Amino acid sequence: MSKTEQEAAAPAKKASAGLDAEPIETEIEESFDASVTEGAKRLNRSPGKLAATGVMAGLDVGFGVLALMFVEQQTGSELLGGLAFTIGFFALFLGRSELFTENFLVPVTTVVSGEAKARLLARLWLGTYVGNLIGGFLIAALLVVGYPDLGPTAVELGDKIIGRGISSESFVLAILAGGAITLMTWMIRNAETEGAKLVAVGTFGFLLGATHMNHVVVISIKMFAGLQVGGVSYNYLDWLGYSSFAALGNMVGGLGLVTVLRLAQVGRPHIEQRRRVARSLVRLREFGSRLGN
Repeated sequence: MSKTEQEAAAPAKKASAGLDAEPIETEIEESFDASVTEGAKRLNRSPGKLAATGVMAGLDVGFGVLALMFVEQQTGSELLGGLAFTIGFFALFLGRSELFTENFLVPVTTVVSGEAKARLLARLWLGTYVGNLIGGFLIAALLVVGYPDLGPTAVELGDKIIGRGISSESFVLAILAGGAITLMTWMIRNAETEGAKLVAVGTFGFLLGATHMNHVVVISIKMFAGLQVGGVSYNYLDWLGYSSFAALGNMVGGLGLVTVLRLAQVGRPHIEQRRRVARSLVRLREFGSRLGN
């Protein structure tokens, strides 16, 4: 190709590259907009629905922990136990319940875009967190009574968790767990088919179960089971301290490692546009209220 032909072709290549980039940016912005809408629904749930969603998620993950314990006891394989644990995440996804850590992305986009108050986000986080723990405690109690042979495995897993202590290792494992769940949420939001969503759910469920990351709800269920069996090296006060430490790490991983970067990917101009629209709608509602009075 001559120099003249190359110069003539250059604008066409740039235009083609622009066309390729534009649909990607548009898809990201559309995904963000859909997240804002979905987040508004979550933030405005009634107290009853919020509690039920949280408790059911604890129960769902608890069945995954039961499967993990059973398979690890029978096979001695942590990898197979992690594979069995995915049952809990499939139940979580198909049953449309939510873990505390699943709300580090979608409802945050609603607050960032100015379409909801931060207090609603705090209410959602607290309600889901407490509900997850209640559901987890219930399933742990049933697990211990229904499967007494799993007692030694429950004690071993609980002692292994508390043995990490309040350390940099346990905090990093908590960061990774929070980041993994938030990344899974983003992938589910952008997957076009149910099959692709299930692949994401299964992949991250396996990762969480097989590598024993410090996810606050998962470790709490394991520790609850150990406490109810008895003979463990920790008590409920130890659980409270360690689980709070893990929850903080989960938030750092979910919000700092994933959500902030995803918002940067969306871009400030699009977010600011959403905020301007939100402010305009608030002013219109206030004006309409004054007219009504």
